[in-house]
Order: sequence, then C-alpha cells, then structure tokens
Amino acid sequence: MEQILKDKRILVVEDEESNWFLLRDILEGYSAKVVWAEVGQKAIDMVADGEHFDLILMDIHLPSIDGLEVTKKIKSLRPDIPVVAQTAFALDNEIRNCYKSGCDGHVLKPFTISELTTAIEKVIK
Repeated sequence: MEQILKDKRILVVEDEESNWFLLRDILEGYSAKVVWAEVGQKAIDMVADGEHFDLILMDIHLPSIDGLEVTKKIKSLRPDIPVVAQTAFALDNEIRNCYKSGCDGHVLKPFTISELTTAIEKVIK
C-alpha cells in the first residue's frame, strides 16, 4: 500500500475531528500527504481553486451540504479525481446513491484499515 499512496495528496472531507485524526494517521503511515476539509464547501472551494488531489475520502453525512452533493459539485469541476465515500449506512439504495452522485468507491464505517486500503486500491490506478 505504501507504494500506492507514497506522496499521493489525499483530501479527507470529514466533520468529525476524531475521524479526521484516525484517517490522517492511517494515511500518513503510508507516506501520503493528507489535507482536511471539515465542511463540504471548503472541499469544493479547494478543488475549484485548482488544488491538486489524487484522491478524496468523502464523509456522506456532513453539516450544511451533504457529501453526495459535494461529490456532484467536485466531479463537475474535476471528474478525474477518484472519490471514496465513507458512510455508516449500508443499505443498498444508500450505497447506490453514492455511486449515482459520482463516487468511485465506498467504505462502510466503522471500517478496518484493511477495508479502507482495499477501497482505496480499487480506485487509484
């Protein structure tokens, strides 16, 4: 996994600080460069401003603008950035909505490191 994530710039869109710290620590352990957007609009603005990201980990339940809408807006700006949804909702229709919104993969919360890295490997070429 380190070969895949080494020096990759990953945007974590997550409103829960404890989840951010966990994801940051996991991803930095694989030598990724990790950036945090605690609200969806900040993520949209970062992409609109031309910041480069190799991957976005998107929490679906965000305040103000949910992760599905944020994904749609980001994909309209940069369809090439892979987005992996992080969600606690495992119903088939909820997961389908993630993909309809433009997500390229998903991981269910709570997830193991293996589940997270597997989801990332599937979308990073």
